[in-house]
Amino acid sequence: MARCAMTGKGTISGRRIVRKGLRKSKGGIGLHVTSATKRKFKANLQHVRVKDENGTVRRIWVSTKAIRSGWVTKA
Repeated sequence: MARCAMTGKGTISGRRIVRKGLRKSKGGIGLHVTSATKRKFKANLQHVRVKDENGTVRRIWVSTKAIRSGWVTKA
């Protein structure tokens, strides 16, 4: 999968947790986890034309954080 050339961000795995019941603060007996399904958290990556140190133009995957921070110069 794609990975940011500047920050190293990529896809990480996690879980989607489903809860059932009424919270104790609402007067219930508490929440109970009924299922935990695997899922993926994908980084916000953009395929950008970038000028490198030599002045050549390349297309690389870059996270939006790197673009906003000014770590890359668009061609």
